[in-house]
Amino acid sequence: MKVFLIASAITLVGSCANMSYTQKLENLKESIVFETPEIIVKYNKTITTEELSAHVHTLSSADFEGRETGQMGFHRASNFLKDFYVENDIRSPLGYDNYYQRIPKSYFSKDSPSSQNVMAYIEGSASPEEVIVISAHLDHLGNVDNKTYFGADDNASGTAAIMQLAQAFALAKKDGHGPKRSILFLHLTAEEIGLLGSSYYVNHPVYALENTVVNLNIDMIGRVDRIYEEKQDDNYIYLIGADRLSTKLHYISEAANQQFTNLTLDYKYNAEGDSNRYYYRSDHYNFAVKNIPVIFYFNGEHEDYHKPTDTPDKINYPLLQKRAQLIFSTAWYLANSEERLSLDKT
Repeated sequence: MKVFLIASAITLVGSCANMSYTQKLENLKESIVFETPEIIVKYNKTITTEELSAHVHTLSSADFEGRETGQMGFHRASNFLKDFYVENDIRSPLGYDNYYQRIPKSYFSKDSPSSQNVMAYIEGSASPEEVIVISAHLDHLGNVDNKTYFGADDNASGTAAIMQLAQAFALAKKDGHGPKRSILFLHLTAEEIGLLGSSYYVNHPVYALENTVVNLNIDMIGRVDRIYEEKQDDNYIYLIGADRLSTKLHYISEAANQQFTNLTLDYKYNAEGDSNRYYYRSDHYNFAVKNIPVIFYFNGEHEDYHKPTDTPDKINYPLLQKRAQLIFSTAWYLANSEERLSLDKT
């Protein structure tokens, strides 16, 4: 009888705890409200398939020679981004004409030349010291055995998405709807050789890491992987890391998708035991190590992954547009919410 009473008490306490946690999650979900959704829709529509296609085709053209870190093609791609930001009056945090965070040769292997991260910035109106970082790596594999690895999906797709996001936020600010928090658009070098551009940034941050609210990292979002090809379904995106440090970030992302894009958010590769270890394999990881919440947006591997056949004609531009719009609406909430995104208590 005594054992039964103890077991019953434990069951009751556990039940109450579960109810409390469930209620907490429900309260959290209910707290996520997108104010003025019509404004978000308006600027989401400025992200177009035509412009995304133009950017991807340019970035993955033969002129850029596969954008290998530190090589001429990478520098041409960097200049292309700089010219884009200047033309759209989106400034750099380093000064109007300086869009490059220079990384010395000593940071790379002995065979790699110096390189640079490319960055642009929109200052927040209410809490400018708090920064949303939206990142994508600019580099790819270059020329190997006289073949150009064009890198249209990996990662011209993510780079083009950032360009369109920056333009949308800049247009909104011009119309009087600027973000409350600042946004840093960060194009990273040397991801393919060890996440070195993001490693350099978090160890030499332009903005204090304690003021970095979140990192939304985009790496391959223009194609459909083998799994979804077999399902004959392209209306999806893999999300990795959203709930690792901030449960609220996960629900903000879910709410943004439910209201604006209705993609299938697939968390297959977010599992702790994922054998692919994607959580550790793109630039968001260096932010997560510094206790900064992250989301990694990813379409999964396909038959052209890390091959010369990853070309711009194979990108699904309407899908790239929809995925970019999800990221825009998520970033909009994070940049404009009354309260800064919170970390889970440990």
